Amino acid sequence: MSVRTQFIMLALGLSMATPVLAQEPHAPATHGHADTMAAAATDPVAKAFEDANLKMHKDMAIAYSGDADVDFVRSMIPHHQGAIDMARIQLMHGKDPGMRALAEEVIKAQEAEIAEMRKWLQDRGM
Repeated sequence: MSVRTQFIMLALGLSMATPVLAQEPHAPATHGHADTMAAAATDPVAKAFEDANLKMHKDMAIAYSGDADVDFVRSMIPHHQGAIDMARIQLMHGKDPGMRALAEEVIKAQEAEIAEMRKWLQDRGM
């Protein structure tokens, strides 16, 4: 199994296994980032990842059109950009050759998919 396939399986497994955090009805939503935000306060690498993650989530908060195709593409562009941003952080700070290679693959694949999605929107006058 390739490193990329293992990474994808891990990412899917973690996203499906993420526990729902109980919150007070009046508590602001943190999307489970309290621990990462604390680490980001003292660790520059954690801060870089947290900043990329927060930007991705902010940019994914689109005004929904009700068209599943359009809403999917408009949401996925910033999602893919977030993956690119995180891969670039890995390349700046990571040392593992396998993870560096994976980060390079992620950048190449996600940039191509973003270009495809932007063209799809452009072809529809959006």
